Amino acid sequence: MKRTLIGMAVLVAASAAIVACGSSNSSSNKQTLSGLKFRVFVSNPLFPTAAGNQSVLNIVDASQDALSMSYISLLLTTPQAGLMAVSPSLKYTMVFSPSGNAIALIDNTTESTALQSDGSTSVPPITLPGNTESMFIANDNATGYAAVPTAPVIGQPPGAVVAMSLLTGSIAATIPVSGAQFIVPSPDGNYILVFGDNPNSVTVITTILIGSNQDPRSTVCCFDHPVWGVFNNGGHTAYIFDCGPEPGCGGTAAGITILNIGSPTAGSTVPVSAATYGLLNGNTLYVAGTPPNTPCGSGTAAKSCGTLNIVNTSSMTVTNSSPIIITDGYHDRMQLSQDGQLFIGAHSCSNVNSGTEVRGCLSIFNTNTSGVVVPPSEGDVTAIQPIPGRQVVYVIQNGSLAIYDTTTDKLQVSPNNGLNNSGQVDIVGQPFDLKLVDPPQ
Repeated sequence: MKRTLIGMAVLVAASAAIVACGSSNSSSNKQTLSGLKFRVFVSNPLFPTAAGNQSVLNIVDASQDALSMSYISLLLTTPQAGLMAVSPSLKYTMVFSPSGNAIALIDNTTESTALQSDGSTSVPPITLPGNTESMFIANDNATGYAAVPTAPVIGQPPGAVVAMSLLTGSIAATIPVSGAQFIVPSPDGNYILVFGDNPNSVTVITTILIGSNQDPRSTVCCFDHPVWGVFNNGGHTAYIFDCGPEPGCGGTAAGITILNIGSPTAGSTVPVSAATYGLLNGNTLYVAGTPPNTPCGSGTAAKSCGTLNIVNTSSMTVTNSSPIIITDGYHDRMQLSQDGQLFIGAHSCSNVNSGTEVRGCLSIFNTNTSGVVVPPSEGDVTAIQPIPGRQVVYVIQNGSLAIYDTTTDKLQVSPNNGLNNSGQVDIVGQPFDLKLVDPPQ
């Protein structure tokens, strides 16, 4: 099954050089720490500095919505800062570069490349055998996993899950799974769901068996083009997303199927209009996707729309009487704010900019009123981050950072932070991903 990977478009723009505090991790330049206690890291492959455009992690004060003059240079490790993953302890951040397929490990405390386990030298970048758009750091905070759909495997179709020893900067194991594209860990870290090319099966990896004489993989059928999964809090049950007839999937019927991990076996299926991504909140599962030829209705010039369905996982029933209309595209981002605003992002959607209407790949669903807002902003959504303790959500769309006020579902105008700023953070370059790296203060 072929699905479009999220690309990072090359930004061509003339920008004035900016002299910022912070530098590369070379011995001739000392890193200047931000001094912030509640930070968001923003990956930016085209940040202008006095030495030219650099790959960096910009640092934003998440309590004040203010950009730090300090940044983390990735010039020597990750030439095109993109996708990120944060360790459960919040100590480390993995940063992937599609240029060279390199992964750098950042120590969030020192805001620099992490040191190896012996503390003597920096962790070298890890080179994956291909591109990834799905990775995470395990509960031990020292092992990383990445799905690499094009990884060469001798005598088998390409595709593998790569296990990495993060503190030594090395690949620990390569587990073949044909076309492995997306991976989802269980809460306890004992299992990994792998979604690849097989149109009716999901692979379950038992992590404790990696490196042993026993095959860690179990193949479970039968599904209809599974592309994603969500675990319940106990980690013994997963809900598998069958994308069915969605464009690029090639299946017949979209649905959510129960997967009993201990067996592992597939259970009952509840039909939905479309399913490529979702979020579980208690017993409520939010499911987004784009059914073929779905009209948007009045009020927009968009010719095609996506849908949101709400599934009660206790009864395995859809609770909304008809699909909720949202923007189309391939949905692969979703986050819930503390006050019940569900931010849904996609890529490859139907952008509209008619002079009287602007819309792109972002939808906001109010879980309290069931209303939907489509903000007037074009482009793919590549990152969503709610800020705990505050009524704001950070979104990266079309290579720009936007801060939304969840009380209005509009761009924040003027926060009450004493800085008299506009409520937005202007980051020059092309932001791609963002992650909160500190607990609420």
